[in-house]
Amino acid sequence: MAQELVIASVAVLCAAALYVALAARVIRQYERGVVLRLGRLRDEVRRPGFTMVVPGIDRLRKVNLQIVTMPVPAQDGITRDNVTVRVDAVIYFKVVDPTNAVIAVEDYRFAVSQMAQTSLRSIIGKSDLDDLLSNREKLNQGLEVMIDSPAVSWGVQIDRVEIKDVSLPETMKRSMARQAEADRERRARVINADAELQASKKLAQAAGEMSAQPAALQLRLLQTVVAVAAEKNSTLVLPFPVELLRFLERAQQPAAETGQDGEPAAPPAPTEPAAAPGPTAPSSSEQPFAHH
Repeated sequence: MAQELVIASVAVLCAAALYVALAARVIRQYERGVVLRLGRLRDEVRRPGFTMVVPGIDRLRKVNLQIVTMPVPAQDGITRDNVTVRVDAVIYFKVVDPTNAVIAVEDYRFAVSQMAQTSLRSIIGKSDLDDLLSNREKLNQGLEVMIDSPAVSWGVQIDRVEIKDVSLPETMKRSMARQAEADRERRARVINADAELQASKKLAQAAGEMSAQPAALQLRLLQTVVAVAAEKNSTLVLPFPVELLRFLERAQQPAAETGQDGEPAAPPAPTEPAAAPGPTAPSSSEQPFAHH
């Protein structure tokens, strides 16, 4: 009798151990458990830690609450200004309602991925190329709103959406490079012209100041000579004032108007008009002899 009790006790302990082994579940800190008993949802969501289910009757679905980083495959599209581009993105989301993530959608990851691709193609068609290249914050917000609207009913919250890369055709890249180069050249010419205008104004002011003070012009000339001598010591610079040239030019003009002895030069004699052609009188040698 005692032997039978021992055997029964061992059998019960083995059955209990087997039951515990089959029913025991461990839920991690970043997970939540949703239990389906005979296909029906249990109201209680299992918290992190050790929990038990009925083997063969209950089915435990663990849902990860961590933020999921999902790359969105590159999508080809045509922008509003008829430019073919290829855009890829990345989406960050997390589950906030484990029950809806299990019951409302079959696979919430696949659903979010497909919605992100569809929204990305839609946002490409509604945007210009300049917006895709320079105004990505606005496009990211638009993508987040478009994806988050249906994802709320799935128990998923879209945390962030970022456009990673915008691939352009090679012809468009070359055109944009030429445009940027032309714009830089235009700005360089405008800056150069502005500098020339400012320099001309400053030179005009300097010329006015120097004309009021002739000594300032001489000092400036000496400074220029010193600067040239410092750069090339083998070069000899002899400044020749321009005023001296003008003085000599003015002195030569009266000398050209007067003669060498100081008398005014006689005006040139007027030329007589040539005689009109006509019959000429014969010379004495050509006169015929008279007969008396």
